[in-house]
This record gives sequence, structure tokens and C-alpha cells, in this order.
Amino acid sequence: MTNANVIGVNMVKFEKPGKNEPYEIMASKAIKGALKDAGIALANVNQVYASYVYGDSTSGQTALYRVGMTGLPIINVNNNCSSGSTALYLARQAVESGAADCVLAFGFEEMKPGALGDNWSDRTSPFQWIYDRFNQLNPELPDGPVALKVFGAAGLEYLKKYGANPDIFAKVAVKSRQHAIHNPYSLFTQALTVEEVMNSPEVYPGLRRLMACPPTCGAAAVIVCSDAFAKKHNVNKTVKIIAQSLTTDKPDSHDDNLHLVGSGMTARAAQEVYQKAGIGPEDIDVIELHDCFTPNEVITYEGLGLCGEGQAEKLINDGDTTYGGKYVVNPSGGLMSKGHPLGATGLAQCTELVWHLREKAGDRQVDGARIALQHNLGLGGACVVTMYQKG
Repeated sequence: MTNANVIGVNMVKFEKPGKNEPYEIMASKAIKGALKDAGIALANVNQVYASYVYGDSTSGQTALYRVGMTGLPIINVNNNCSSGSTALYLARQAVESGAADCVLAFGFEEMKPGALGDNWSDRTSPFQWIYDRFNQLNPELPDGPVALKVFGAAGLEYLKKYGANPDIFAKVAVKSRQHAIHNPYSLFTQALTVEEVMNSPEVYPGLRRLMACPPTCGAAAVIVCSDAFAKKHNVNKTVKIIAQSLTTDKPDSHDDNLHLVGSGMTARAAQEVYQKAGIGPEDIDVIELHDCFTPNEVITYEGLGLCGEGQAEKLINDGDTTYGGKYVVNPSGGLMSKGHPLGATGLAQCTELVWHLREKAGDRQVDGARIALQHNLGLGGACVVTMYQKG
């Protein structure tokens, strides 16, 4: 086994649907940027994983062919919102196992306006079991798009279970937007107040518009290599992937609304990563987590072990999720501000964290960052947690 090192990262700025370039153009720009960042050519890459959700089969080939047609094995990956991190997971496995010395993982998405929904109504939905359990747990709640329903219900259950103030979800949005002000790659960079968030239109019971991430289009790319490859090519700005876990649902996902949105998957993935790395949450400096809705960021604080059960409100009110606190969570502005093009999201999170570990994050730099944690979640379901260490 060899170490897996991230040696090249890049992303394009995400855009609203209709404002973006075609997926193959966005992806090729991200790939070229990652290759340049690594200081290598496409000919040095052994394998490729391309992640996306909305597109025909072999779209990954079409995107890579814009950079070059080298005959490389290209594997297309679709794992819902965690597709990008799943591509990274496969790249890391290929390198650590010795199957490849240098692997490219890239992701992209062209999305449509509006909330996510089913695209194949003539067959069983992968969310059907979620719909069924949601209806059993929440007979009083209205119908709606799957993500709004389940994350809205999870937020309501969290507040009821722990007696938390509903403004915690607004405070998370305010914090994320404050971080985004300093990120040139963020879609939204205007500051928010708690009052603005709480008074924004209700999109589902328990959810306001400014508590939900926007549908966006974009691309990101990451290059992973072995120690031997890095040495051979004189790469000296490596970031090591020291632990990673990919989990899926267990029967406990039926337990309640919190588990229905992956709190169990998150907790299991995080514990596996901490055990593998021999490093606990207390040693983490910077975190990019899956804040598709601000209630999920709150739920994820506890799943990742950043605080005890029911203690997220105190963590937030004490300022321990931003600069000067215990952790800096989503310095990029998160999905809430940067956007969430499904196939690119996990690789964009990786890019952000690598910039911090290299001390190249500009005005949002987390000083002295040595350990970074990434969390990427997809309903249906999959959760990927990754820990990085400065080389």
C-alpha cells in the first residue's frame, strides 16, 4: 500500500442554470487547471473517474476528449449528491492499491432551475423507500420535492427534540455568507442578517429560501498520485488523504427524520475515518461539509462529533464554527453560497481544503491549517467523509 496524495486541484466558478458554459467546456477547463496545478500532462495520468448525475452515459469521455484522447480508462460515476467524493474515493483506492500511479477525478453538472425531483417516472424511484417512510413519520406535513420534504422535516424534528431556537438555522446561513464574501469562487457574496433569513419566503415548513442551497452548474477536478509518482515528478506540494470512508444506509435510516437524511451514515463514516487516521475531531482545523440546507449543517455538526448530541446550538452561539472558534466550517461559503452542482460538489470541497492546507486560500485562509475534514452526502444514499493532512 502507498499513500494517496492530492497534487493538483482546480474548479470553475459555479453559475446559475442558463448562465453556464456547456458541461464539457466547464469540465475541460477544470481538468486543464488541475493538470497545470500538478505540473503534469494528461499523458502522465493512468486512470480517470468522471462524476455527474444529469447526463447521458459516457459524458465523462466527451468532457475529457476536449483535453485529449489518450485511450485512458474512463469510469463514469453517479452517486447522487456525493458523486464527486465517490469519484475521489475510487481514485484514492486505485492509487493506494497500486493499480495506478496517477488518477484524475473530475466532476461536472448542468442543472435546471428549481428543486430536485425524479426524472424517471416510468420506473421505481430510488427515493421510494424515503417517500414511504417520510409519509409514515410525518402524516401532517405537505407533499413536495424530496429534498425539501426530508430536510425540512429533519430540521423541525431537531428543534423539537432538543428544544433549540429556530434561529440557529438562520445563524448558519449568516455565517456561511460571511465566509463567502472572501471567496471569488462563490456565487453569492452579499452579507445576510438573521432577520433577512427568517423573513425570506417559506419554501417548506421549517425551511426558508435563504436556508436552501441554489441549483447551480459547474465543474471541478482533482489529481491523486502515489508517493513514488510525486517523487519522480518532483512534486513538493502534496496533501495526503490520510483516511476516507464511504457509507450507505442501514436499517436505522428508518428510525426518524434525522436518520432519514443520513445522520447515521455521517456518524458511521466519521467514526471510521477517526479510527483509521488516529485523529479525532478535536484536532481538525478546517471543515467543508454538505450544507445543502442549513438544518443539515446543524445535524452534521453532531454526526461528525464536533459537539455532543443536542449541543449544536451552543456550538453556534459560542462562535465555534467560524474564525477564532474551535473550527472553521465551510470557509468557502459552503453549498449555501458557492452553489451545488451535484457531480462537482465533492471535488470542489476537496479543492477548497487543499488550498487551505497549502496556505493559498487568500483572505479566507485558516491560519496554521494542518488537518482538514470533508463531508459529502447523497440521499438514497451515500456519505463520504475524507481527512486530509498537510504534506
